[in-house]
Amino acid sequence: MATEQTKYKGEILTFFDLLNSQKIEIPIIQRDYAQGRLAEKKIRLNFLSALLNSIKSDEQIMLDFIYGSSTNEAFQPLDGQQRLTTLFLLHWYAATKDSELDEEVKNILLKFTYETRISSREFCNALIRNKVVLNKDSSPREKIIDSSWFFLSWKNDPTIDAMLRTLEDIHDMFFEVENLWQKLIAKDDNLIRFYYVNLEHIGLTDDLYIKMNARGKLLTPFENFKASFEKLIRDEKWDTNSDFSLTFANKIDGVWTDLFWKYFRKNNSIDNAFIRFISTIIMIRKSIDRKEKLEDRATLLSKLHDDPNIVAVKMFNESSFEYLVECLDLLQIKLAEIKNVQILFPLFRHQPKNDFFNEVLIEDNVSYTQKVLLYAQIEYFRRVNIFDDTMYVEWMRVVRNIVSQGDIEKNGKRTDIVRSPQTFDGIIYLISELAQGCSNIYQYLSNSPNIKSTSAKEQIEEEKLKANLIIDKPSRKEIIHSLEDTDLLRGKISFIFYCLDFNGIISNFNDEQFLQIRDAFINNLGVENNLNNNLRRALLTISFEENFEFYNYWWSSWNVIDGEKRKLINSYREIEYIINSEEYRGYFKTLLFKLIDKQLVDIINDFIPPSNFPNWKTRLVKESQLLDTMSLSNYIAIPQDKSCCYLLKSPRPRDITGCIKIE
Repeated sequence: MATEQTKYKGEILTFFDLLNSQKIEIPIIQRDYAQGRLAEKKIRLNFLSALLNSIKSDEQIMLDFIYGSSTNEAFQPLDGQQRLTTLFLLHWYAATKDSELDEEVKNILLKFTYETRISSREFCNALIRNKVVLNKDSSPREKIIDSSWFFLSWKNDPTIDAMLRTLEDIHDMFFEVENLWQKLIAKDDNLIRFYYVNLEHIGLTDDLYIKMNARGKLLTPFENFKASFEKLIRDEKWDTNSDFSLTFANKIDGVWTDLFWKYFRKNNSIDNAFIRFISTIIMIRKSIDRKEKLEDRATLLSKLHDDPNIVAVKMFNESSFEYLVECLDLLQIKLAEIKNVQILFPLFRHQPKNDFFNEVLIEDNVSYTQKVLLYAQIEYFRRVNIFDDTMYVEWMRVVRNIVSQGDIEKNGKRTDIVRSPQTFDGIIYLISELAQGCSNIYQYLSNSPNIKSTSAKEQIEEEKLKANLIIDKPSRKEIIHSLEDTDLLRGKISFIFYCLDFNGIISNFNDEQFLQIRDAFINNLGVENNLNNNLRRALLTISFEENFEFYNYWWSSWNVIDGEKRKLINSYREIEYIINSEEYRGYFKTLLFKLIDKQLVDIINDFIPPSNFPNWKTRLVKESQLLDTMSLSNYIAIPQDKSCCYLLKSPRPRDITGCIKIE
């Protein structure tokens, strides 16, 4: 005959069922309420999101096991405290919001308590006994802390602090849910449930249980995703391998895990790296497949970029599943090779600390651009069977040129082109098209492929032009690359083509001038420390469209003298703005041609001012000490009559004191 212990299989209960049947007392051996900590936001929001989805969709959710034992007529959870505390806060919130917190409900909720933590116990009691009015735009935390019954010392209790933080998130997520309280306690639905196991019924002591591996531990986002994903794959019959060793379920726990453990382990865990990789893959597939509207895609891309843990199985279809498997298999075979290939040309702001896999899967604050570059690497190795170092580097260079472009402002501020989910979406789609020719990108571009993407259109046209020049005469490649690699141009050399008056007809290309302009540019503008006072003085001698006023690219009023403020180029990146400005780039074109035969100092010394050239400007050119020692900024002010200028002591001086007048 079976014993009572062997018959016992536990029960399936809701939180309200358990609290109705007995007191819940958090024992002294339990840690603080960790789920509400600031650092646990992702775990907390994932759990609350799962509860919210269950309530909104009227679909049951099982929260796994709650283990414990009964002591002095109270159930003391040994595993499940975190979930029980969050459920307690959700039930209090629902009863308060829906005006259901009557005496009967209060008496039931008061049965949730702490064994020895007096402040935590008293806070829970006070929270239930006192009235709190919840409004959509007000903070529950602030209302509670500002209440007369709240002791300021409670703010130092980590459990109370964590509870208040969780209530904020509950308020943000659940306020709009109608009849929340009734949905939580409805007997017919029992939406949110868990397995309740009383250890006394199965003959386990507390000491023995504590040594066990806790089943009730909250799963990591990756573990949750993996379990749901494997179910989806089975249900949809996506994995048709008859050999179990080749199935997704086997490899995700076998060879792929070994791979990630070898290369992407951090704090003895690979879960974050896995979830980041999967999230990045689905971002890529959403941008390529384009099943949703751009606005919806952008919203999803932004959320996934900010928090990879929100990736969900519903975001996948069979195609994206197959792509994920293909990428994981690719890494298993070629990751060591990919990581060993060196990219020796500069990647400017996007240079990884190690490589792009580490950057995206391990490092903090990964950028959209780094994900694009990772995708470009994956596509090359996915499409090319026999690796060619030259072709690979040329492919990555073209991608580098595209993603390195940005919007440059007059003040030198420069924002990257891939800085939003919308631009990420567009560039990924563009790279997916270009990847068809990644095995020989210059040959592919020289054939003028029909690119559907409208992203970075101007740069793509330049890449086609450069490809044609290289295919026509391979010796041009080194010159083009050396210009692309300068920090000022960053892959975009249209200014150089402007200097050459190049109209796109290859037969008209002047190779001699190209080499001369390249050398003049790199020697005088190639690096940041090329911006000096000799360059400023030389530019003052340059006339473009009969004006000697390169500084007009920037303007502001100086009311002190009723004049105009100008800049003699304050930052290196301002040069990028000028050379890409149709109105002012001619100054630098004229200067570069002079620099083919002269040095900056020769241009300055040889300059003979025309008769209408202001004396103050001649002095700035010829008297080096004015800019070298007397000027405290790179700003000047010019009165309306242009009879003189002032060397300004700062960008925004409030008075004339300290500003030097030059006549």
